[in-house]
Order: sequence, then structure tokens, then C-alpha cells
Amino acid sequence: MTGTIEHRRAALQARFPVWSPTTLDGFLDRCAADFPDRPLVLTDESTLTYAEAAAWSRRLADGLAALGVRRGDRVGMVMANHLEFAPLKFAVARAGAVAVPFNYLYRTAELAYVLRQSRCNVLITMTGFAGLDYPAMLDEIAPGWENGPTGALPDLHTVVALPTDVAARDGVRTVEDLGALGDERPGASDGSRAEPGDLGDILYTSGTTGSPKGVMVTHDAVQRTGYASALTRAFEDGRRILFSLPCYHMFGYVEGLLAAMIVGGAIVPRTSFTPADYVAGIERHRATEILCVPTMTVALLESPDRLGRDLSSVFAILSGAAPAPVWLWEKVRAELGISEITTGYGMTECGGAMTMSLPEDPLERHSATVGRVKLAGVAGLAPEDPTQRGGDLCHYRTVDPVDGSELPAGAEGELISRGPTHMLGFWDEPDETAAGLRDGWVFSGDLGRVRDDGYLQITGRSKELYKSGGELVMPKEVEELLTRSPGVSQAYAVGVPDDRWGEVGCAWIVPEPGVTVDPDELLALCRDKLARFKVPKHILLITADELPTTPTGKVQKFRLASRAAEWLAG
Repeated sequence: MTGTIEHRRAALQARFPVWSPTTLDGFLDRCAADFPDRPLVLTDESTLTYAEAAAWSRRLADGLAALGVRRGDRVGMVMANHLEFAPLKFAVARAGAVAVPFNYLYRTAELAYVLRQSRCNVLITMTGFAGLDYPAMLDEIAPGWENGPTGALPDLHTVVALPTDVAARDGVRTVEDLGALGDERPGASDGSRAEPGDLGDILYTSGTTGSPKGVMVTHDAVQRTGYASALTRAFEDGRRILFSLPCYHMFGYVEGLLAAMIVGGAIVPRTSFTPADYVAGIERHRATEILCVPTMTVALLESPDRLGRDLSSVFAILSGAAPAPVWLWEKVRAELGISEITTGYGMTECGGAMTMSLPEDPLERHSATVGRVKLAGVAGLAPEDPTQRGGDLCHYRTVDPVDGSELPAGAEGELISRGPTHMLGFWDEPDETAAGLRDGWVFSGDLGRVRDDGYLQITGRSKELYKSGGELVMPKEVEELLTRSPGVSQAYAVGVPDDRWGEVGCAWIVPEPGVTVDPDELLALCRDKLARFKVPKHILLITADELPTTPTGKVQKFRLASRAAEWLAG
């Protein structure tokens, strides 16, 4: 650790006294000029410096231009956290194109949907990952894809492969070929440069409530969010961030890659999570911060793999996706030696995490809230908004979840927000855009309140509410009661169809390891503490591994509801 939190923040603000919007490739070039020989990406096999990343991205961008990619074209990416992700991502920006990073765990039907919906012109894809064969998937989606546009994918004219555990198809260009093509056409991309306010990314939502939608964000938006994150987390110069959360998602992309670049830091990307790999990576690369979701943090604490490892370099953790109890943070401090904890909340539609607790906050705030709006203490960074507190990145308020009317300060309701990092809309989805973006305000679908001290509390999801006997039930209230019961690790309440009541509650319970819980005792607890209409009719047990989650660890409650309905009907 270098300097106090206050000194680190002051140094960062001094480096950025005024925010100068730039494109993503311009951001990389600025960093490469300031930190040419520093590592940007550290893997167990290779190190990529800032200067090398900038040069490689130029070659790849020229290669894309030689393939016919022009400003505004869409370049899909099916790419795990490999070394190549960063130079490819900045190459797409340098070519003036729009990057569309996809979930690399999509199955055939899911990949087909996003390829068609995004109307990708070029696809850069691994050949295989975790047993998935992407060329074979493309064969099923669009036979003849190797030869150019097809009836199934009429916009896709080129596929570029990154050979991994499946051989590249004969006749298909590789990433290495793309760089060589750029060497033959130096400067080919120079005429296609984007502007800071141009669309830079289409990022598909994780799908906690249904089909993914393509969120459109600008070059400038993600950099502003990355800067605000570095300031809020009080980065020291050269911070090293280890994570396995995917870079196609805002968590790894903004809170990892872009935030680290603000201070000439490095990322230590991992392609999957295991406690053994995390601790080995921390020790080998002297990581100073790790990105986790609570389930990963618990796994690290329970793992014997950390015993005997030198983890003295790591002093910070950023946790997202779900709240964690105070006892977990106490163990993180005591057993991992981590002194600076930050939790966050946000949405792809807002440009990533918009709120964060501060590393100097007491543990209660990390557990009881999702933080305050990120700091953004440079001139020109806060939005032009008369309701905006100076130095904040955006503004939150609550509205009635039914009619959208504004609620008094501090009242519980649906959280909405506005600011310069928020989305332009959903790609090719005008109705969805009109519903989710109204008069510049993004409607989150999350229920919560903004406390007097500016910290947000999340109380549930408006789309997860259900009615039992005509009464509205907030799952969060039921879940909080159940998780206070001894032996209960996690609880998820969902509504399921019922002939008499329309819907009734069903609670999925994850017991603590080695503990047996009695569903009848839990139902008795609910009857004792909750109004009758809130008491679940059913208690079902499930292990943590069986929970349906997004790649960033968010539990997909709509799948739990479907699974419960099927279970009870059978």
C-alpha cells in the first residue's frame, strides 16, 4: 500500500484536474505515452506492456480496416479473459467500430440470437472454451459462414479465430493473420476514427429477468465510470487487480481493465474462478486488489489452498452482485489480511457500478448499503443537473414502481438515475428503450431508498414482487428473516402459481456447509414473524452450486421461480 487513502485520492485528482473526453484508443495511447514499459496485462505465460498493447492494437485496427470495417460497424467478440482481449478491444475502437463482447458461455440458440440481433459485421471468436466448439456452433447457426454472409446472418462477412482448444477452420483468418494484414496496410484505419461521444460498446445484459438486451454506451461513458471507480477506491499508482469476472461484462471491463489504466496499473485476468487459482495468481503477480462476488469470497475463506501462500501484497477487495453480511467482512480482514473493502451497485444501463461504499467506511455500511454515488472530483465530470450534488457521477431518486410518480426524499420505491455515463438506449429495441429510459432517467427495476447520508439501500426487485391473495409481497423481507435463522446461508423467495391465491411464496434455502435445516421450523419462524400473506407456502432446499446464476454471480430468480413451479407441479 502506498500512502493514505486521502493522499492517494489527492494524487489522482491532481493528475486529472479537468476531465478531457477521448476515445478508448486515445485513452490507451495516452496511457502508453505515460507508462510505456509498465505491464498492462499479466498472465502466467506472458506480460503485455502499455506500449506493446497500443502498437498491437494499431496493427489489428489496420487489419480490420483492410477487411472492410468502417466507422459504426459492429465487431462481435467471443473472448474469455485472454491476453488478446485488451488489444483486440482497443483495436475495434481504433477502427471506429463498435465492440459487441458476447457471453462466451452462450449455447447455440443464445449465440444465434445475439449475433442476429446485433447484426454483427465481423466476429472475433475463440475456437473453443469449457468444452464449447464455436465453429461447430456457427455451422449450426449459419452453414457456410466461412465464405461470407449467409441467409441466417446476412450482415456477418468475416469471422476471425483465436485458436484455443479447437483448431481454427481451414481458410478462416486468425488473430495473428489479422495483425499481419494490418502490417501490409499500415494506417488503413486512420480515416475511421470515432468521437468520444460515439457509440463504443453494445453490451448485452446478463439476463436476470429474461432475454438479454444490447445496452449502447459511449467511449467517454465507460472511461468516466472507470475514473470515478479509481477515485472512490483510492487507487495507488500502479494498482494490480486480479479477477476472473468476464471482460465482456462491466465488472471486469470497467472496474478491472479501465480503472487500472487510470493509474498505470495492471490487470491479472483469469479465465475461470477457483480459490487455488486466485491465491496462486495473487502470490505470483503480487496483486494488490481482487474482484469478487460474495460466493467467491466465501469460497476463498473456506479453501485450504490459501494456507502457506504469500498473500501479503493484496490489501483491497471490490465485491459486487449481492450484499454480504458483516461477519464475512470481519473474516476477510482477519484471515485474508485485507484492510480496504468496497462494495458496489449498478447496471450495464448506467455504465457499470454507479455507487460504491468507501474503503474507509465502517463494515456496517458495506453490508447495510450498496454505497453512495461514486466520487468524481474533477471539473467537467459531473452532469449538468441542478439536482446534482457537486462531484458526484450521477443522481438517484425513487419513484412509485406502479405509476412512476416521484416519491419524497428517503422514501422506498423504484430507483431511477441519470448522468453522463448512462446508456444511449437498447440496440434496435425502441419499445424497450422507451420503457427503460424516460426523459434521461434510467429505470432500474430495483426497489430501494436513498438515505439522508446519500447511501443507497436495495430492498428488492420490482419485477420480483408477487401478489398473494391480492396483497403485494416483497421477497427481500422474507429472505432477510430466513437468512437470520441459524444454519441458513442464502434464501431466495419467489412467487409460484396457486389455484386459490393466484400466487404463493416459495423460498429456496441454501444451508450452510455441513448443516441440516428443517423446512418446517423455517415455516414456523415465518408464521411467527410475518403477516399471513407474506408467509411462504413452500420451503425447498438447494445447494449453492445448483443456483442458476449469471456469469457475474447474480442469481436468476426467474429461473428459480420456473424450477419451483415445475417441481411443485410434478
